[in-house]
This record gives sequence, C-alpha cells and structure tokens, in this order.
Amino acid sequence: MESFFVALNTVLPLFLLMVVGFITRVTGMFTEISTRQVNKVIFRVFLPVLVFCNIYQSDSFGDMRSALILFAVAGVLVEFLVGIIVVLLTEQENARRGVMLQGMFRSNFVLYGIPISTALLGQAAAGRASVLIAVVIPLFNVLAVLALEMFNGQRPNLGHVLVGILTNPLIWASALGIACSYFGVDFPTPVDSTLASLGGIATPLAFVVLGASLNFGETGRCVRPLLITLSVKLVIFPAAFLGVALLMGFRGVDLAVLLTLFGSPIAVSSFTMAQQMGGDDQLAGQLVIFSSVLSIGTIFLLIWGLKYFAFL
Repeated sequence: MESFFVALNTVLPLFLLMVVGFITRVTGMFTEISTRQVNKVIFRVFLPVLVFCNIYQSDSFGDMRSALILFAVAGVLVEFLVGIIVVLLTEQENARRGVMLQGMFRSNFVLYGIPISTALLGQAAAGRASVLIAVVIPLFNVLAVLALEMFNGQRPNLGHVLVGILTNPLIWASALGIACSYFGVDFPTPVDSTLASLGGIATPLAFVVLGASLNFGETGRCVRPLLITLSVKLVIFPAAFLGVALLMGFRGVDLAVLLTLFGSPIAVSSFTMAQQMGGDDQLAGQLVIFSSVLSIGTIFLLIWGLKYFAFL
C-alpha cells in the first residue's frame, strides 16, 4: 500500500495542474494564442533556468555514471530504429509515418524528468536528470529532423539540424550549468534567489499550459495511428527498456531517471516541428494530447510496480 501512495503522490499533482489548465481554457482565461505565447516563454526562459539551477546546485555531474548515459543514448537510438520498422509495416501515408516515428522515441523528458525524479528521490535525482537532459535533447532534435525529413521525399538537412541544436536554450542552460558547477562559480545571494524563483515557476506553469492546450476535436480521423503509436510509446518501450535496465543492475536514482526518460509522454515541441516540416500536424497534436493524459496512468503504474518490488 505504501508503494501505491508514493506513486499517487508523485503523479497526482501533475494531473491536477493539467486539470487547472484545462479549466482555464474552457472558461476562456487561456486562448490558443495566449497558450502558445506563454508556452514559448516557458521553454525559452523558465525551463532553461530550472535546468541550469538543478545542474549548478547538484553534485550529480561529478558522479554521473557513464553507464547511465550510454544506456540512455543506446535506448533512444534503438527506439528510433524499431520505430522505423513499425511505421513502415503499419502506415502507408508518409506524412503520418514521420509523425508516428517521432512520437515513438521523442519523450517530454525536459518537462517530466525533473519533477518526477525529485518527487521520487529528491535533489540528487533531479540533478542527474538535468545533466542527462544535456545529452538526450540534442539527440532528440537530430533524430526528430531525420524522422520527419525521411518521409517527406527530401534529403535530411544537416545544417538545419545543427542550427536547431545550437539555438536550443536548454542546451545552453545545460552547458552553462555544467561549466559553473565544474569551476565552482558562486553567485551573489540576490542572483541565487532570483534564479530559484524563476526556476520554481517552470514546472507548475508548464503543466497548467499543457492542460490548457488539450483539444480533442480531431481524434476521429487519427484513431488507428494513435493506438499504434501510443501503445509503442507508453507501454511497449517503457516495459522493454526498464526491464533491460533492471537486468543490468540499474536501481535507485539511475532507475528513476530512466523511468522518466522512457515513460514520459511525447514532447510538446513535436507538434510544432511537424507543422514546420510537412508532417501530419493534426495527428502530431493528438499524439501529444493523448500521451500527456494517458501517461499519468502509465507512469503511476510504473512507479507503483518499481516501488512495490523495492527497485526505487
């Protein structure tokens, strides 16, 4: 029963924040335009500050296990390769293939990784998740571009990939946090307080805005690709990779970080990228919506099971 309440206490606050956001959208306090504007500020200001603070204030960089990084990178690459096979076998329309493939491997690790890791195992897990963000976010960006351009009849644009990586504020925040931590940079108290306040805004506001973005209007035309992609993303891949991680001896903090990496829903930015690169943006939007809602249940079950068997 204790494992049940640990799981519940971890995911229920995130779900309630999404409910608050959905209510603000229904009542007209948030519009589609304002939601996009606030979301842009979150991902360009508040989340980068949160990532920086977690790396800067943690000693996880010093004891970051290479095995964890290698497993995470290898796991994402395997997801990508398996996803190619799945979409080729199950979908005929190229505009949908790229979106489905992106949805299968690209998780919202930035948004979910830090709060869930913190709720499970405290600041040590949050710091390690933040460091891993610096590794997997560039990988996600590269593979997302490849996934969408692979099925639009064009050769992948490597220059576009590099620009996307070099201009990503989360990458800069991660690099700056690692540098400040490594060189022992000390900020004045007012600066520390300001950074902490800005970082503290990120998680609750991001989940409220995510809830305000929920729109179920295009579900009917996307049922089959939705079922295929979400089954792979939320059930098959998390079960497979966490099972392998357990067999390889990952426990505690490392396992919590891997849980959020492979168990998180599809990244919100996948919708924007699909719009910009000729993918089925309506399908991409529905994948983000349903994975965000359903992942509350799947993450709860993963945490419950791992806590019940004392792996976390």
